[in-house]
Amino acid sequence: MKEEGKLIGTISHYYSKIGVGIIDLKDGLKVGDKIKIKGHSTDIEQDVDSIQVDHAEVEEAKKGDVIGLKVTDKVREGDQVYKVE
Repeated sequence: MKEEGKLIGTISHYYSKIGVGIIDLKDGLKVGDKIKIKGHSTDIEQDVDSIQVDHAEVEEAKKGDVIGLKVTDKVREGDQVYKVE
């Protein structure tokens, strides 16, 4: 099995109209990082080009933050988010 990377969070909600996933972070994440979102029927890899915390654009988020992230495809509650090295 291919190593997914470091588990950094879980999707807690998905806003389909705007294509944004809400992630409960267990570790830091910053703009420019590459992530992989994996779940039962989800498998996407993308670069992080914007992060929002409380509707404000931020360059990086820390462990414990709940962030909004524009995703390239549909994600589902419970999907795991990995940081890819």
